[in-house]
Amino acid sequence: MSVSFGVLRCGAGGRIADADARRVQMARRVTAARLRYCGLTGLVDDATLIVSELVTNAIVHSGGTQVTFTMAIRDGSLCISVHDEMPGGPTVHNASSEAECGRGLFLVECFANARGGTWGTSDAGATTWCRLALPKVQP
Repeated sequence: MSVSFGVLRCGAGGRIADADARRVQMARRVTAARLRYCGLTGLVDDATLIVSELVTNAIVHSGGTQVTFTMAIRDGSLCISVHDEMPGGPTVHNASSEAECGRGLFLVECFANARGGTWGTSDAGATTWCRLALPKVQP
């Protein structure tokens, strides 16, 4: 499954436009619906948080005008990727306890590790991806 949508450039202070905030919400809803349809309800909370963080990161930091969100099941993993057209890799920050932002990729890394997965970038940083191990099926 793949969804592409146009985005506006962020305003002063990294604030995203209301239309873009709705696109992040749409990406979360599509993720939850698709996972439920595939019988992967146990991944919904973690995957929707990851999608929210990756899509928001692409909107806020890329400077691009289009984002493509892709989700697939491959080789025993849920594969999530967000492509933002602009090279330059994201980095995990150690936000201070008072900071109101800056923890997104830290959360992605924590959730991926907790689910036996990993995350990274490709396409010179234009694509950020995350893999979560699928739950073991009990016979």
